[in-house]
Amino acid sequence: MDSDEDERVPLSERPEWADLKPIPQDDGPNPVVPIAYKDEFRETMDYFRAVYASDERSPRSLGLTAEAIKLNPGNYTVWHFRRLVLEELGTDLHDELDFVNSIAKSNSKNYQIWHHRRWVAERIGIEAASLELEFTKEIFSLDAKNYHAWSHRQWVLQALGGWENELDYCDELLEEDIFNNSAWNQRYFVVTRSPLLGGLEAVREAEVKYAVKAILSNPGNESPWRYLRGLYKGDTHALAHDPEVSSVCLEVLKEKKNFVFALSLLLDLLCYGLQPNEEFSNAVEALRPSNSGPPEVNLKETICSVLETLDPIRSNYWIWRKNNLRPSSEV
Repeated sequence: MDSDEDERVPLSERPEWADLKPIPQDDGPNPVVPIAYKDEFRETMDYFRAVYASDERSPRSLGLTAEAIKLNPGNYTVWHFRRLVLEELGTDLHDELDFVNSIAKSNSKNYQIWHHRRWVAERIGIEAASLELEFTKEIFSLDAKNYHAWSHRQWVLQALGGWENELDYCDELLEEDIFNNSAWNQRYFVVTRSPLLGGLEAVREAEVKYAVKAILSNPGNESPWRYLRGLYKGDTHALAHDPEVSSVCLEVLKEKKNFVFALSLLLDLLCYGLQPNEEFSNAVEALRPSNSGPPEVNLKETICSVLETLDPIRSNYWIWRKNNLRPSSEV
């Protein structure tokens, strides 16, 4: 197919298609709202229906699917038939990756493209890992939070390998944008899934320091707070009794700005078993608005009251939390 639409030769005028009778789309005798297809699209799909109906798995059918995909990259049936033809012909799938590249860069959120790309990479095998990781990097340079690309990248790592430099790659992305929640999610994926790092407990100490540094650089960034919590998934006792965690909460509270996430985490730490002390109580009390009424019975209730006022979007949640606190003897 010529890339210049003006030079395209209609299928009906190509000698190699002279033997095939196209099958027009059947919208019934009285379509309510017939779609005004362009002539090129209508003709291409008429010929595609013909090769699909006869299950013609030939080089010309492969070329026809390419033309149809360029006109509509979201057509599942065309992609499916293309895979059947590729298998039948034993086509070099490295060439197929080149074809998918040409389509994907302008359709990077098309599910059918990513599904097809996974199919191709699976059949190429381990040697496709570096190609796929590099391709997703290209997509991230255009859209750093492309869900399809991240999902594909994680599949590649698990199915084909390539873990060696993934944590460094996450570092690069977070150095560029510390608010990149997709990069934080990928970092958590790596530290919990990589066969090279020894598991979450093996990297926890270093990753806690990494998260704390990110938090102190911008306490209003929710991602490192979530990441910090995730490092203790399933072990709330360890979370509540790690001095680095409670210390970063206290440090942020003393700054008296961007402290909502610090207060939220401190509340959970207290519920998980952290014993309150005067330093925490003073830091929280200093955040109470002057018109918020008399002090609460205990520190957890005080935190809920502060958040109810200073985090208005979730005020009903903090009221619910306060009403569901277990009885406590905290002072």
